[in-house]
Amino acid sequence: MSDVFKTCPQCSSEYGYEVNETTYACPECGNEWNPNEIIDDDKLIVKDANGHLLNNGDTVIVVKDLPVKGAPKPLRAGTKVKNIRLTEGDHNISCKIDGFGAMALKSEYVKKV
Repeated sequence: MSDVFKTCPQCSSEYGYEVNETTYACPECGNEWNPNEIIDDDKLIVKDANGHLLNNGDTVIVVKDLPVKGAPKPLRAGTKVKNIRLTEGDHNISCKIDGFGAMALKSEYVKKV
């Protein structure tokens, strides 16, 4: 165990202590965290249909047939989408799909590969 204290990301207490090799705990608010996995508040947080955190550049699979305006056929479930970009708004994934071109998707209709 280390004698070094870490600042709690939740309450900013300076007395966070090491519980094990990867976890720290705060005696004031009870928060536990891994200092290597702290998410910045400024970073856009987008989750897929299963609740997994998505990042720019991830590959996802469409989980439901989705109608596409102006296209004769829907985007089929199981379609793999590579190199996504996260954006603000209702359709929070921007991507290019072979056979369809550039489009925006809702994260609730994809799962991370």
